[in-house]
Amino acid sequence: MKTFLNFIMSGLAVVFTGSVKYYLWLGLLLSLMLAGAYGYSIQLKEGLGATGMHDHVSWGIYISNFIFFVGVAAGGVMLVIPAYVMKDRDFSKVVLIGEGLAVAALIMALMFVLADLGGVTRFWHMLPVIGFFHFPQSMLTWDVLVLNGYLALNLAIPAYILYCRYQGKEPIKKIYVPFVILSVFWAFGIHLVTAFLLVGAPDKTFWSSAILGPRFLASAFTAGPALIIIIFSIIRQTSDYKISDETIDKLSTVVMFAAYANLVMLLSEIFKEFYWSSEHTAHARYLFFGLDGHNAVTPFIWGSVVSNVLATVLISFRSLRENHAVLVPACFVLFIAIWIEKGLGLVIPGFIPSSLGEIVEYLPTLVEILVTLGIIGFGLFTLTALLKVFIRIETGAMDRNKGWWVSPSAK
Repeated sequence: MKTFLNFIMSGLAVVFTGSVKYYLWLGLLLSLMLAGAYGYSIQLKEGLGATGMHDHVSWGIYISNFIFFVGVAAGGVMLVIPAYVMKDRDFSKVVLIGEGLAVAALIMALMFVLADLGGVTRFWHMLPVIGFFHFPQSMLTWDVLVLNGYLALNLAIPAYILYCRYQGKEPIKKIYVPFVILSVFWAFGIHLVTAFLLVGAPDKTFWSSAILGPRFLASAFTAGPALIIIIFSIIRQTSDYKISDETIDKLSTVVMFAAYANLVMLLSEIFKEFYWSSEHTAHARYLFFGLDGHNAVTPFIWGSVVSNVLATVLISFRSLRENHAVLVPACFVLFIAIWIEKGLGLVIPGFIPSSLGEIVEYLPTLVEILVTLGIIGFGLFTLTALLKVFIRIETGAMDRNKGWWVSPSAK
C-alpha cells in the first residue's frame, strides 16, 4: 500500500514539475478549463436555452465533438495491434502513448455528453437501477456501456504496466495481454455502436447509410494516428524519450491508407446522395451547396474536403511522408479536416431541414464555445499528465527507490 501511495504521489510531483515553458502550457490549459467552468455555470443557471440548440436542431457542437473524440479514442488501437498482435518492437515502445490518448479522448467524449444533458442533476437517469437504463433496447445504453468499458480497459492496462516498472518489475504478460486483445475488439465496438446510434434514428434520413459504421472506422484510423504522430513530434522536441523515425514512418503509412479509405467512402456517400436527386437529398444539398439561401455549414465542409484531399495527396509521396517537416503539418490538417467532416458536417445537417421541411439553422453560442474549450483543455491536461508520468518511468527517472524525487531538469 505504501509503494502504491508513493507511486501516486511521485506521479503528481512529476505532473506539476517542469520548465518555464511547461508551466506556461499548464497555465494555458488552466485558463481554458476556467473559461469552460464559467460557461458551464451559465448553462447550469439558464439551461440549454443558453446554447444555440433549439427544437429543430437538438444536437450541436457537444455531440459533434463527442462523436469525433470517440473516433480519436478508437484510433489508438492502431498502436496496440502492431505492438501486441504483430509483435512489432518499434510500436511496443510507444504503445502506452496511444492508450493514454484513448483515455484522454474518452474522458472528453463523456464530458461532452454530460454537457449536452444540460445539467448534472439529469445524470441519474442514465444509471442502472436508479434511473431508466432501457437496456438492451436503447442504443444509447449500449454506447454508455462500451465507452465506459473501453475507458476502464485503457486505464487499467497502462496503470498495471507502469506500476510494475515503477517497482522495477517486469509486467506479467499473462495478466494484461488478454485485456489488451479484448481492447482491440472493444475499440472497433465503441465507434460502430456510436455509428449505430445515428443510423438508428429513423426520421434522420441523412444518417441512414449502411456504410456509416465503416466510414466512422476509416476516419478514426486516420485522425487518431495522425494526432499520435503530432504527439510523437512534440515528445521528441520536449523530452529525452527516444521515438525512432521508423516508428513514425510506419504509422504514417497507416494514416495514408486509412485516409484513402475515408475519401473513398466519402465519395461513395456523395454519389449516393446526388446521382438520383430526391427529397431525402435535401440534407446533403444543404451541407454542400446550401438550401434556400441557408448555407452556414457549407464553407466548413468544402474547406474540410479540400484540406482532406490535399493532405492525403501530400502523404501519398514517400519522400514527403518521410520528411517530418511536411508530415506533421499534413497530419494536423487531416485531423482538423476530419473533425469538421465527422462533427459539424455530419451531425448538424441531419437536422436541417427538419422532418416537417422547415429550415432553421444552428450556430453555437459563446457559452457552448467556452464549455467546449474547457473540456478540450481538461482533456489535454489529462493527456499531458499521463504522457509526463509515462516518459519519466520509461526513462528511469521515476522509480520506487527515488520516492518522490524529481529531477530539476524535468521538461
